[in-house]
Amino acid sequence: MRYGYWAPVFGGWLRNTDDEPQASWEHLKGIVTRSEDLGYDLTLIAELNLNDIQGIQAPALDAWSSAAALAAITSTIELMVAVRPNFHQPALFAKQAANIDRISNGRLALNVVSSWWAKEAESYGLQFDQHDDRYARTTEWLQVLDRLWTDPTTDFAGDFYTLKDAIVEPKPVSTSERPRPVIYAGGESEAAKTLIARYCDAYVMHGDEPAVIADKIADMRRRREAFGLPPMQYGMAGYSIVRDSQREAEAELARITTIPGLADGSPPAGFANFDQWLSGTQLERELKIREYSVSNRGLRPGFVGTPETVRERMEEFEAAGLNLVLLQMSPQAEEMERFSRQVMRAN
Repeated sequence: MRYGYWAPVFGGWLRNTDDEPQASWEHLKGIVTRSEDLGYDLTLIAELNLNDIQGIQAPALDAWSSAAALAAITSTIELMVAVRPNFHQPALFAKQAANIDRISNGRLALNVVSSWWAKEAESYGLQFDQHDDRYARTTEWLQVLDRLWTDPTTDFAGDFYTLKDAIVEPKPVSTSERPRPVIYAGGESEAAKTLIARYCDAYVMHGDEPAVIADKIADMRRRREAFGLPPMQYGMAGYSIVRDSQREAEAELARITTIPGLADGSPPAGFANFDQWLSGTQLERELKIREYSVSNRGLRPGFVGTPETVRERMEEFEAAGLNLVLLQMSPQAEEMERFSRQVMRAN
């Protein structure tokens, strides 16, 4: 199993508590540089210009300038940076990403996200496509990227993008094991899964039970084989609470899943964004209200309990075919130390 974590570009990850840190470069730098010493394999740097966790008025760090800075001061960790095609012209992005990959000596990866948040796009004056159009744009965007990172010059004429004699030099670091930056993506609609199986290297899922994850992996393996492509990697989001006793872990779980103000009609600032996210995707609608507390269905995997309990749970997911977990924790620095010592290094 590879262990990754969400970089704190929004500050903390809990929506219901008032003691989470605000986003800052100093906090981000400290977490990521320390994570290399702790043995983490990867960090996911999310891309939103508005803060989806603490409310849109709260600070949110820019993903790509942060990634460039981190590339220069780290040496081993994979930098998986989210990118939304409707926010980035592909030829200019290909140049920017290739440069960051060179700075990191081949440690850049992409998490391609077909945008879901209409409010953010409208705030910044950007195009917001309807669901299937988003995936059509992403398909074309990835085709352009592949050409620019492979061919000496690129001509392209599509429905969304047109290029003439485009050149990207230097290109990203290329080896036999990694010919270009690894491309991760997630999605549960038919359009999303078809795109990911054809154009991406890894499928990243929201948190869920091992049996559900096993079924999703089996489905994507069949799709991948139908295209005659090599096996993919499979990752999943999860929120971890590791304590010396199950009782202590459950007490922390109860604390973070209590939504203040919900009963009297004055919920936290980010709750409206959660409602909008549900209405804008084809995800299952049976999400429990407590899952607002932790993003990406992070509580469903059940990484809550003693070190032994969490290790056993990780083994269940590994048996299901998962090879990467993307963790959220709070307070992040303290919990990442604990998880590294008691779960990762105890094996």
